[in-house]
Amino acid sequence: MKGWRENGPEPPFNYPRSVEPTLHRDRYVESDWYAKEVSNVFERQWFCVGREEEIPEPGDHLVCDVVGESIIVTRTRAGDLAAYVNLCRHRGSQLTDAAGKPSQTYLGPTGTFKGSIQCPYHAWTYGFDGQLRAAPFLDETDGLDKGDLPLHHIAVEIWAGFVWIHLAPEAAAPIAGQFLESESYLANYPLTELRTAVRLVYPVASNWKALVENYNECYHCGPVHPELVELVPAFRQRGGSELDWESGIPHRDGAWTFTASGTTNRRPFPGLTPEEQERHKGQLVYPNLMLSLSADHVAAFTLWPHGPALTTVVCDFLFHPDEMARPDFDPSDAVEFWDMVNRQDWKICESVQRGMSSRRFTTGFYAPMEDYSMDIRRYLDELM
Repeated sequence: MKGWRENGPEPPFNYPRSVEPTLHRDRYVESDWYAKEVSNVFERQWFCVGREEEIPEPGDHLVCDVVGESIIVTRTRAGDLAAYVNLCRHRGSQLTDAAGKPSQTYLGPTGTFKGSIQCPYHAWTYGFDGQLRAAPFLDETDGLDKGDLPLHHIAVEIWAGFVWIHLAPEAAAPIAGQFLESESYLANYPLTELRTAVRLVYPVASNWKALVENYNECYHCGPVHPELVELVPAFRQRGGSELDWESGIPHRDGAWTFTASGTTNRRPFPGLTPEEQERHKGQLVYPNLMLSLSADHVAAFTLWPHGPALTTVVCDFLFHPDEMARPDFDPSDAVEFWDMVNRQDWKICESVQRGMSSRRFTTGFYAPMEDYSMDIRRYLDELM
């Protein structure tokens, strides 16, 4: 692991020389660096765009703005998922002008295609499988071969009930096997079976990496989240340096889930170990999915970068369908607690972003208890 001298400019004289430097300020505030990340990260990695449950029937679709590229994810007549660039092959009109997913505050599909996908400009018509079916008043005598003009295909796969797309399908390795570490860690949580009860959408004036780094450490939990550390005292002990995420983080005595009281009338997910029924787990799945797992619910955060200093965060609250079917089901105890914690996080991340924009800032450093935050450097080093 590189230190100050090997990995960037010489630190100010009063910086500890045993700590690790953060990324340079340019990577958080400069448009040129963000453009490089679009090309080397988001266009070359699987990107989470939602839950499979949102598009249950043929023709149901999501419209997603993925780093400036409008993408349609739909279900075909065969029941599979397919994804395309929102672009007619004729003159380039968008096939639908529906807003991308981060602007949604409701659950379910963006819309439903009725029988086919038809361009609103000249009525070129495509099947749900992306094949061109009709181009009005044109045929093979005009040199038109419908087989040569399908919609631009985007790779799409399902993992743990989440929909993932890949903007460079020719470079997309199968998603199976790419998240083996996460699969092992999350094996007992029925993620595929869970359903979304509530969605919260937050525009955050911060770089996506600052949000990931904040998620990846609890050094900040004591000063930023007083209510949270009352529920999980381990988050304040030695700045979170001794947390055992592999086994899960214990709550205070008598508490076992992320609510203000630490309890709920919802039952734990079936199949959890005794430890998982009482502890909290968290998992970051690069580049844009953060999972916080309680025994009875999951808060799933998808990050939607829009530039070096703006990210939309979509927070879905997932519950077991058996619990959702109960007449007394009420997710508000979890949602309200999380909303408070989320807003505390976004506020401090926006403060960090403003501070890093200062011309006096060049690079920060990771304290020993922030070791996991260095993962963003390791992740980006392999891609950039």
